Amino acid sequence: MTDALRSPGLRMVLCLCMAGAGAACGARSAEEVETATAVTVKTASAERGAIRGVVHATGIVSPAPGAELVVIAPEAARIVEITHAAGERVKRGDLLVRFEIPASAAEVQKQQAEVARAEAGLENAKTAQTRARELFDRGVAARKEMEDANRAVADAQAALAQGQAALNAAQTVERRATVRATFDGVVAKRAHNPGDLVEAAASDPVLRVVDPDRLEIIAAVPLSEAPRVQVGAPARMVSAPTGASDVELTVKSAPTAVEPATATVPVRLGFVRSISIPVGAPVQIDIAAQEHRDVVIVPTPAIVREGDEAAVFVVSDGKAHRVPVEIGLADKANVEIVSGIAAGDSVIVEGQAGLPDGAPVTTAAPPDQTAPPAPKDGGP
Repeated sequence: MTDALRSPGLRMVLCLCMAGAGAACGARSAEEVETATAVTVKTASAERGAIRGVVHATGIVSPAPGAELVVIAPEAARIVEITHAAGERVKRGDLLVRFEIPASAAEVQKQQAEVARAEAGLENAKTAQTRARELFDRGVAARKEMEDANRAVADAQAALAQGQAALNAAQTVERRATVRATFDGVVAKRAHNPGDLVEAAASDPVLRVVDPDRLEIIAAVPLSEAPRVQVGAPARMVSAPTGASDVELTVKSAPTAVEPATATVPVRLGFVRSISIPVGAPVQIDIAAQEHRDVVIVPTPAIVREGDEAAVFVVSDGKAHRVPVEIGLADKANVEIVSGIAAGDSVIVEGQAGLPDGAPVTTAAPPDQTAPPAPKDGGP
């Protein structure tokens, strides 16, 4: 056997075998080390507390009722004057638009002539009535003549009343040719200029004035969430194109009717304090819903979602255990746990991504506040 070992070829084969065996042993050791390596995670304790649900919705900044004036021509007309441009402020009573409506002026003149004619007719009828009464009293005229005179006076009075009503209507239309501001506000939009011909239709507005101090948000709440929205509930505008965020709101109307062709319900929300924001700006809002008290809550990052299922990783005995949970209400920071874990359980809030069930873990140690500072370069 000793002589055989002296053979160079046999020694090479044995060396290769030993090298292979060593590599195999090394592979097993590496695998064992990989399995036993603890993953560093951050944890938090499940606690009992209160949580309020939130309804997320989108909305549009709009004028409140009575805080908007849309100027439309009373009938087809030409614009004679527009006194303010878009963005300018107006005062109550300021002239906004003046229209030229030839037909209305002619109608006023016509009705004035009719009223004058009716007044003359009434005067003649009264004169005839007086003469007929005198003749009847002297026994010269018959009773029928006096009754006919009385009837003529009544007819003349009716004609005069009708003429005056027509004149008032014509004058009302003529006055509508001049439009004045009904409140202090800002010209939000100007669609025409002097000299333009406009139609008496909502699709052809001339000017839009809004009160920037009386704004609200019209939110589109998902139909499934509508029952959770109550009048008076607090809400917040969480984002807007202007950069405004965390603005306090209050629900002013309960959901009532579904918007056509959508699965949303309009809800009006008022600003708690005045805010400078353009009308028509799209915003994101959160509406406070019902509140649950004395329930188990965990930080939102602790929830691991897989499809419709939710789970958390609970740390015990140095290992992470995946536990399916049923969740309830949620806000920005926390989630209610209806079942699955109890208050006091330590749940992973960072580092659980891709973590297998039963994996060894170690919690991240807080920084040592008592350690001396590291020496600077060149120091002792």
